[in-house]
Amino acid sequence: MPNSRRPPRSPKIGVFDSGVGGLTVLRALVDRIPDASYLYFGDTARLPYGSKSAATVAHYAVGAVRYLQDQGAELLVIACNTATALALDEIKAAAGVEVIGVVEPGADAAAAASRKRNVVVIGTDATISSHAYRRALEARNVAVREKACPLFVPLVEEGWVEHPVTEQVAEIYLSEAFSDDARDADVLVLGCTHYPLIKPLLRRVAPEHVAIVDSAESTALDVARQLHVELPPSSTRTKNEPSAVRQLKFFATDSAEKFRKMGTRFLGLPVEDVVHVDLKE
Repeated sequence: MPNSRRPPRSPKIGVFDSGVGGLTVLRALVDRIPDASYLYFGDTARLPYGSKSAATVAHYAVGAVRYLQDQGAELLVIACNTATALALDEIKAAAGVEVIGVVEPGADAAAAASRKRNVVVIGTDATISSHAYRRALEARNVAVREKACPLFVPLVEEGWVEHPVTEQVAEIYLSEAFSDDARDADVLVLGCTHYPLIKPLLRRVAPEHVAIVDSAESTALDVARQLHVELPPSSTRTKNEPSAVRQLKFFATDSAEKFRKMGTRFLGLPVEDVVHVDLKE
């Protein structure tokens, strides 16, 4: 059974993702809780999770979070939208510490931001097909239009975050998303941890009246609230340098060097302490 013990205010936080996308969640966590130590696990050898069954995703995710607990994690953040959507209950059942996924914080933020009670969610095929955001938002009495945007992840990983091709793709996706009964939607939820890297581009392409909710940002705020960390106003908050963070340690199931190179772009900080992990099937 999960342990309901509240983690310390400056805990060792384990962050799990299927790859490097969850580093946007880690970046948001570091900005808001620099006193914590962080362990990040990227299951890069077995991605993408989106093509796997729910049972397989649960099996992989549970193995990873148990590894993070063995490394001393006192709180777990499931930064992977697919794992949150398909396996959060199994992860919580297997964990001995508090577990926070990305879907509920994103839905909370979207519901709070939407005056029209009408929201568009974009994400990968797997996340959208799970309807996890739809269920969470409808439980909050918000109408939802879901739109899968499968080309965004490879474009982001290619580094094309301000490329004309990416902007053209975004225009097509968002014009389809904000059509018909979603014309009045006033919030766009970024339901994939890769998408914060193209947030400036999406801001230009999305209708002007639409607020953008970043589930990575929302999750970090939720973690900070649960730890009772006081948040300075966004206008006075500064980005934390690596020296301001107590510890950042990374684990990857594929090449540590490849993770280091890709991860630095996603995190916006040097990714140095990367350990290769070979989890048994």
